[in-house]
Amino acid sequence: MATSTSAGGKQHWETVYDTRQPHQVSWTQEVPATSLEFIRGFALPRQAPIIDVGGGDSKLVDFLLAEGYENLTVLDISGAALARARQRLGPAAASRVQWLEADVRDFQPPQTYALWHDRAAFHFLTAAPDVARYLALARAAVVPGGYLTMGTFSPEGPTRCSGLPIRQYSEQQLTEQLHQGFRKLRCRTEDHHTPFQTTQNFLFCSFRRQLAATG
Repeated sequence: MATSTSAGGKQHWETVYDTRQPHQVSWTQEVPATSLEFIRGFALPRQAPIIDVGGGDSKLVDFLLAEGYENLTVLDISGAALARARQRLGPAAASRVQWLEADVRDFQPPQTYALWHDRAAFHFLTAAPDVARYLALARAAVVPGGYLTMGTFSPEGPTRCSGLPIRQYSEQQLTEQLHQGFRKLRCRTEDHHTPFQTTQNFLFCSFRRQLAATG
């Protein structure tokens, strides 16, 4: 999935999406199978509000629309990435997808969400203040009892992506980052096969937002 809410800044990601097609970027997935597996496991109502953080022109929103979800938000720093997705989906997304152009570090959610999904955006935040801001935002944006699912590069994955440094996470490290306010449900690793015929190892974890009284 697009990784545009990164420390690289808006101009970096606008350039990426203005100059490269999906087959020219490593994060492209024709079918976001692991993300869909996690989301289906939550058994959310089709009206539940879902946000895809750093969603860019990922096809996750296409599959969620096809499965009947009606209240979707795609957040990305790159307007070019969002424009691609909007053009691809056309009228099918007109009343069911909200497209938000913003850096996640400055994002002010217009609503709360039953599910916060992030594949390959969080790991671009390498500065401690940015990480803390992101985590505080997620705690505030996910309703008690809601879910967060995240994919990051694992310790066996790359150390850089799109010319930028990233932060790798083990299951223990990611769980520790989210221990305040979230309870881990499960984790798994997988190899993502890029359009360049290379392999990137990812860690995917899901979490449940705890009740306010417990963090």
